[in-house]
Amino acid sequence: MSGDIAAVVQALVDNVDQVVRGKHQEIRMAVACLLTEGHLLLDDVPGTGKTSLAKAIAGSIGGTWKRVQFTPDLLPSDITGVMVYDQSSGQFNFREGPVFANVMIGDEINRGSPKTQSALLEVMEERQVTADGVARPVPRPFFVLATQNPRDFQGTFPLPDVQLDRFTMRISLGYTDHNTEVRVLEDYTRDSRDMAVGAVTDAATLESVIAQVDEIAVAPGVHDYIVRIAESTRVHPDLRLGVSTRGTIALLRSARAWAATAERDFVTPDDVQDVAPAVCSHRIALTPEAELRGSDTVTIMANLLDEVPVPRSREG
Repeated sequence: MSGDIAAVVQALVDNVDQVVRGKHQEIRMAVACLLTEGHLLLDDVPGTGKTSLAKAIAGSIGGTWKRVQFTPDLLPSDITGVMVYDQSSGQFNFREGPVFANVMIGDEINRGSPKTQSALLEVMEERQVTADGVARPVPRPFFVLATQNPRDFQGTFPLPDVQLDRFTMRISLGYTDHNTEVRVLEDYTRDSRDMAVGAVTDAATLESVIAQVDEIAVAPGVHDYIVRIAESTRVHPDLRLGVSTRGTIALLRSARAWAATAERDFVTPDDVQDVAPAVCSHRIALTPEAELRGSDTVTIMANLLDEVPVPRSREG
């Protein structure tokens, strides 16, 4: 394991730990998502620290980051950019939107209309924005950190399956434990609330680390294990939608990143099991009958991980 990877991972986790208390494992998972150059969806009730986590991660990277508050009247051009007429030159020029940054925070993404949500589809997958027939690449690395409230909250538009599939991981923070929340109150001041998070790495270093993570060894048996997990979701009687090929690639890259956070240069089946709920649960969809019975995708995913045989060795 390269010392660069271990140092960057530890610095990012420690930096965010200072802002979001008592959520070390969730922070580590979020950092692993960044090491895939994927996109992270933070799904939880209001007030649990979703935006604080997103801002702390963005501030920890010495690149550019922008934040967008999604509302029902937000337009697609408010996200991607718009052609503006310049009277002095008599030409239309492209004015870049907030996606032209290393990190874009989309706050309460499911309060935006479906049309505005769909504006992110191209840039999240292809890292470019097409406007007036011209493809314009966004900076690299590029991450979307989006937060959303539960779908039963008033004024929300559920993200469609195709949008959810663009997110590498979906995680929830949940409420903090009693002792941690007491410490938060003891340390709280107006100044500490508004304190900026300092950068602990830069975009170029992070890009290099992401390339190194892609080189972490994966045995054939682990590849086979990932595909068998995905196949089990595609034939499950309670699921109308299983994990796609994009999902299996995301699971592979996330397992590599999770191994990197453990300072290992190879992937184990345990790495796949650890990240599979965050990578796969939002990519599968229940049948109407399963929804009526009160089933949920997280429980189904956990049961499938128990049922799919695990490779007995690194060689598979």
